Amino acid sequence: MAEFATVEKSVAAIRQRHDGQIPKTAIVLGSGLGSFAEQINAATTIPYEEISGFPASTVAGHAGRLLIGEIEGSPIYCMQGRMHLYEGYSAQQLALPIRTMKMLGVERLILTNAAGGLRAEHPAGSLMVITDHINFSGHNPMTGPNDERFGDRFFDMSNAYDESLRADMLSAAEQEGIDVFSGVYLQVLGPSFETPAEVRMFARLGADAVGMSTVPECLTAVHCGLKVVGLSLISNMAAGVSAAPVSYEEVFDEAKKAETRITRLLIAFLKMVSNADHT
Repeated sequence: MAEFATVEKSVAAIRQRHDGQIPKTAIVLGSGLGSFAEQINAATTIPYEEISGFPASTVAGHAGRLLIGEIEGSPIYCMQGRMHLYEGYSAQQLALPIRTMKMLGVERLILTNAAGGLRAEHPAGSLMVITDHINFSGHNPMTGPNDERFGDRFFDMSNAYDESLRADMLSAAEQEGIDVFSGVYLQVLGPSFETPAEVRMFARLGADAVGMSTVPECLTAVHCGLKVVGLSLISNMAAGVSAAPVSYEEVFDEAKKAETRITRLLIAFLKMVSNADHT
């Protein structure tokens, strides 16, 4: 199938630039969270446009480059910036970078995002470990012909955000003295922010945060056998939860404030899983 051939070309383009071992852990950095990549000692840095088949990242705050290296001794494959459905990409196009990771040898995936908070008790600046998601985007990367080389047509999502990795993330937070809570992430299509009526509905459905990403990547990762853990920065309170208007600038302001905490948490988590790889 053409999709498989496209992934093979992406893999070849990365292998041409990086002939070393690919880390077992990958991370996708969400809106305003790209500064984490500055901590990485990168052996290889590749702009997305130089990887055959990779969609370009067109949103401010998403650098659009791949880094392969290590951070404080922990190997990491890092996507500094992601692509979104609202940029005009299909869900199938968003699957390509994740399938490329899998084919390169990645085993676990950290998905990060900035999200609107739906619960007043978890204000802007809070960190949420994702326990589950609600796909309200109307899109699924697995729609269309299924290629069994990636995964089965019908696949289980009951442990989409891997329980053991979630436990590790919570342990890393406790170790670092960083407050986190666990909750459900809901994805909308975007790019408009949600209305107050929508926000009230999402809260009643059981969501704790709302955003415009993450779910297609999680679906793709689970389909092809990667273990997933998700971390949301509550960058603003969703419309109607507070009286303040919602703005994209607020996302960057909160991300800047949370930069040190997020970096400490992710480094502690990476050390934990890297140590497990060597035991």
